[in-house]
Amino acid sequence: MKALTTIFTVLALGTFAINAAEKPKGEKAKKSPEEVFKAKDANADGKLSKEEFLKGAKPDKAAAMEEMFGKKDKDKSGDLTKEEFAAGGKKKKEAK
Repeated sequence: MKALTTIFTVLALGTFAINAAEKPKGEKAKKSPEEVFKAKDANADGKLSKEEFLKGAKPDKAAAMEEMFGKKDKDKSGDLTKEEFAAGGKKKKEAK
């Protein structure tokens, strides 16, 4: 019985060590584009206005974020759909 308890304890400690090594302390888990879109869509209308997109942007990055909004808004409707919002991230991942 002691051997079995010892084996389970070692396995449990090993699992904790592996999980701790995978995500450094203080590092946030990355959200999917869908999760970010949903969080930014304040009025839950299924699209992001420029104001919703820019909300929370740091002042020194506001101009770059406005430019990014313009590039993502392919149909020039003034709003981003989920597809338009997520499109840029996929291309960046493919480039890497």
